[in-house]
Amino acid sequence: MRGMAPAREVPVFINRSSGGASRGKRETAEIRKAFAKAGLKVRAVLLDGGEVARRAQEAVDRGDPLLIVGGGDGTISAAAGVLAGTRTKLGILPLGTLNHFARDLGVPVAIEEAAALIATGKARGVDIAEVNGRVFINNSAVGLYPLMVLDRDLQQQRLGRSKRLAMIVASARTLLRFGHYRLALTVNDRQSRIDTPLLFVGNNDYRLDLGAPGRRESLDDGRLSVFVMRKKTRRGFVAASIRALFDRSRPDDMVRIEDVERLLVASRRSNLVVSLDGEVQSLAPPLDYRVRKRALEVIAP
Repeated sequence: MRGMAPAREVPVFINRSSGGASRGKRETAEIRKAFAKAGLKVRAVLLDGGEVARRAQEAVDRGDPLLIVGGGDGTISAAAGVLAGTRTKLGILPLGTLNHFARDLGVPVAIEEAAALIATGKARGVDIAEVNGRVFINNSAVGLYPLMVLDRDLQQQRLGRSKRLAMIVASARTLLRFGHYRLALTVNDRQSRIDTPLLFVGNNDYRLDLGAPGRRESLDDGRLSVFVMRKKTRRGFVAASIRALFDRSRPDDMVRIEDVERLLVASRRSNLVVSLDGEVQSLAPPLDYRVRKRALEVIAP
C-alpha cells in the first residue's frame, strides 16, 4: 500500500445492514476487488452493527496501523470511539444513507474511489466530541429530536416500517407530546438557565441554511457547535424549524452559542434522553460535553 506498507491484510469491517441494505458475499467480493485494484490486500468481514466496537478494539490491541470500516454514521462513530487517541488510523467506506461524516471529510461515496483514497495511506487528525464519555462524530441533541428517533426505531423493530415512514409518524406523534426542558447550562465558565424544546450540540461548526443544511466546512477547529431553540408553542416550533432550513431564522427562534469547548447540561430529571449520531441513549445529568481536538486519525483528502 502506498504510504503505509502493512505487514498483513488490512481488516475491513462492514455493517451488513447499513443504509437499509442487506449485504452478503457478493458485496464483500466487490469490496475486496476494489481494494485489490487500488493495490491493497484486505480481509473483509460482515458484522452486525453492535459488533463493530468490539472488533475495532481487537484491531487496536493487535496494533493494526489501519482499520477500514464500511457503514453509515452510527457504524463509523462506533469505530471512531475506539480508535480515537490510538495509533490505528480509520479508513471509511460510506455505505449508509446520509454519510454526513464522510461527506464533510470529502471521502467519495463510490467504493472504488474510496478504496483508492484509503490506499494512499494519507491521514489527518480530526476532532471528535463526547458526552459523559460517549463519543459522537456528528451531533447530539436533547429534547424532541431524540424522542422522535426512539419512536422511529421502535416502529422499525415492531412494525417493520421503512426508516422514512417511521420518522414521519414519529415526528407527528412527538409533536402531539410537545413540551420544554428546563436546563441549566455552563458554557466554558458561563452559567445560564433555559426552557427549550431542543438543544443541539455539534462536533465543529454546523451550517443550518438551505444552501448546505447540516454541513461542516471544518472538522479540526476544536469547537462545539451549540444551538438552543427558544421557548415555543407547538406551531411556533414547526415554523422556526422551517425558517432555520431556509436561513430565515428570527432572533426569537434559535440562539447560537459561540466558541464552546466544554458544555455542562444540568437538569432536575434523573435521566435525559439524548441522541448521539442518530442513536438514542438515556444519560444521567449533568451531561458533560467536550471536544477532543484532533484525536482521530482518518484517511481523508
